Amino acid sequence: MKSAVETLNPTRVRLTVEVPFEELKPSLDAAYKKINQQVTVKGFRQGKIPARVIDQRFGRGAVLEEAVNDALPKFYTEAVNEGELNVLGQPEVDITELKDGELLAFTAEVDIRPALEIPDYSGIEVEVDAVEVSDEDIDKSVEQLRERFATTAPVERAAQDGDVLTLNLEAKVDGEVLEDGVAEGVTYTVGSGELLDGIDEAVTGVEAGGTATFTSELKGGSAEGKEAEVKVDVTEVKSRELPELDDDFAQLASEFDTFEELRADSRKRLEQMKKYDQATQAQEKVLDELLKLVEVPIPEKLLADEIETRKHNLVNHQLGQMGLDLAKYLEIQGKTEEEFDAETKEQAEKGIKTQFILDELVNKEKLNVSQEELTEHLMRRAQSSGMSPDQFAQAVVEGGQVPMLVGEVARGKALAVVVEAATVKDSNGEVIDLDDEDETAETVEAETVEAEGTDAEAADEKPEA
Repeated sequence: MKSAVETLNPTRVRLTVEVPFEELKPSLDAAYKKINQQVTVKGFRQGKIPARVIDQRFGRGAVLEEAVNDALPKFYTEAVNEGELNVLGQPEVDITELKDGELLAFTAEVDIRPALEIPDYSGIEVEVDAVEVSDEDIDKSVEQLRERFATTAPVERAAQDGDVLTLNLEAKVDGEVLEDGVAEGVTYTVGSGELLDGIDEAVTGVEAGGTATFTSELKGGSAEGKEAEVKVDVTEVKSRELPELDDDFAQLASEFDTFEELRADSRKRLEQMKKYDQATQAQEKVLDELLKLVEVPIPEKLLADEIETRKHNLVNHQLGQMGLDLAKYLEIQGKTEEEFDAETKEQAEKGIKTQFILDELVNKEKLNVSQEELTEHLMRRAQSSGMSPDQFAQAVVEGGQVPMLVGEVARGKALAVVVEAATVKDSNGEVIDLDDEDETAETVEAETVEAEGTDAEAADEKPEA
């Protein structure tokens, strides 16, 4: 077999392959055997029909077609390996010559990963937010914990902000009660804004047994978007009582004996959260700067496929779970379809560029992924997916997604190399050493790469003749 590679552009090549006919013999034998099992000829046992009889009865062309279809993937793969190509997706194959007993010739056009030059990235500098925890931050954190331990008790007075009410609701449109516009025993906290616009004003000042009416635009149901007249019956009013912020509360809400210990722990946790946010910010900003340094040509089909995949995942998975379609989503976001398409294209381009550049760094730095690193990443992915590690691992193996996970870990390690070489300062001008937070940094690097991820995994695909 002889093959040659012609570069059409930085991301596409044409392979020209010539195969001497004798190299087709294994595939020809397999073709005769396959046809033998599928047909019957009077006077011959099935599977024992001579090749000349098959040629006479069914035509030599049918045999050649079967043989070529069987042989093409093998010869294509050999040509790819001989040319040391990193191909993407399915090739477009054209059989240019087929001379029985002499020659098979074909061309295959296919997208490839572009050759990238990674420049010196040690000069990258980024600024991130400083880790600062104020007394106000601690007060807010403690107050949120306090809210979780609030109790309620019935009161004989008018409802006011913060009270927990039990309500019966009835909605009418054009004077008719909606079939899905009646609800009883609804629990509602005044001021939460979780039900209909106007309900807080309507129920404030109403005692248990009282009724109020108001108009509001319905947010869901059969009359979504229409103005409705809503009657609300208040059946019970409860006040929320918050515990005192003292040592007793600390013992109730935590493992600490004193309130001061609880506040100190809140400060520590907030500092850890802000360090995590700081690390995330550093990874994202360093990645953005790295992307600016490298010119990355993107295959058109790969980009189109990635855009379509992102749209499909949004519409059929994320929005579908929320009961929204794309039009409603764009309305909520205040975006036009053109703006959405432009943003999706930009995100897809960034995802592909990120993968190409980091994969090149993996090769350049000769980075490997250990079993322990892969297992840790799998555990994190399982947790974020809501599946058990065993379930997630089984799904990954069955779906052939292990190489994808290995790639994510390797790209995370590549990004870590760049971040380590970069200068990261906080908003106070202090140089940040992310190595001081190894575990946090490793998690963030993997999650940053995953967030920028793309389905554009490079793979050698079998051609279809």
